[in-house]
Amino acid sequence: MDLTNVIPFVIHGQGVFIFSLNNPESCKLKFRDLTKENAIEVNLDTKGFTIKQIKKDKVKILKDINNNRGLSSKKGAYYWISLDSQNRRIYAGVGEPRLETMVYQYQYKSVSKQTKLFLESLVETHILDDNIQPIRFLRDPISQNIPMLVKPTDQLTMCDIASLKYLPKANLSLVSQKLYDCISGKNFCLDDADFPNFTEAIERSIVTPGLWCNKTLENKSKEFNKDKPNLLETYLRITLGQNNGESPGIPYVLEIWPKGHFSPIHNHGGSSAIIRVLHGKINVHLYPYLCEEKPKKSVDPFTTVTVKKDDITWISPTLNQIHQLQNPDTNDSSCITIQCYMYDDENTTHYDYFDYLNSHGKSKQFEPDSDMDFIQFRDLMKQEAGNQGHQKSFGFPDTA
Repeated sequence: MDLTNVIPFVIHGQGVFIFSLNNPESCKLKFRDLTKENAIEVNLDTKGFTIKQIKKDKVKILKDINNNRGLSSKKGAYYWISLDSQNRRIYAGVGEPRLETMVYQYQYKSVSKQTKLFLESLVETHILDDNIQPIRFLRDPISQNIPMLVKPTDQLTMCDIASLKYLPKANLSLVSQKLYDCISGKNFCLDDADFPNFTEAIERSIVTPGLWCNKTLENKSKEFNKDKPNLLETYLRITLGQNNGESPGIPYVLEIWPKGHFSPIHNHGGSSAIIRVLHGKINVHLYPYLCEEKPKKSVDPFTTVTVKKDDITWISPTLNQIHQLQNPDTNDSSCITIQCYMYDDENTTHYDYFDYLNSHGKSKQFEPDSDMDFIQFRDLMKQEAGNQGHQKSFGFPDTA
């Protein structure tokens, strides 16, 4: 037996196995006990997931009559299987491991102790096919939807927890909690006593020809598609601090999204992230995986979440990784966010790029860069505001 094809569970009877395939062909694996007589066998092909329960010589097909999706021919697709002994169920899906991407589910009708004991006897994944490339084995099974917005303990209510409306800050990874604490304070804001019209100055700079934001956005129209300039596919990246080698690029980035502007569909290099909206609101479109296909053949987002001023959302190495940010032209103003990135402690790869899809659906690398340092940017906005202080429409005094 090749031990490299055996992956032990962290906790007996539960977990999520995430894997990709070398080729879009059928594959086979087992969750089994130490005797190798009892197992859950998983077969995956283009018709769907075929999952069997094996108890010594007895075989039972665990059929989901609604499962008609399985192996995908789309580039970038990957798969997951969740085993849950406590709730006596099996889920499987395509893309990020979550209920929204699930395509197979089986709930044991029996609540007998024997069913639970059988599932708890399963202690390892046995890969029966060289086509399978393991990605990760998560300790906990998929059991419920996961909220996109985060709240600190002193703001949470019992209804928030019961309705799954907010994720407690304490449920974030330690790395994400660190990022959260750095940018969630009430004084972490754009407008302050020293520059009360900072936001208005940014808005003016965006819409006024010749000012810095307006010129920089125009110059960036080819950033993501050299042969197909698109002014709307631009945003400003104002960095805070230095690159310390613990994140893809500089860990703290102020991002400015004018009305109607959007990002390409992209991932976050396997890092964790915390995003807070400081001004306006923005739509976050979440995708199951980065699908390298022509746009018309690509995958659709599985959900869209609107994040508004002072809302905080999150990204982990396995969840919310692939998204597109969009400030619709129906919004009243620009959106300004603070994005914070950091690799988890177990990440020893440090992939220093964000992969994105260009207008042809091809995956390209974007190295997180900076349009300007924050202190320099703030001083420049002050200077621009002073030079045009007579414009009362932006809240500046009339100097005439």
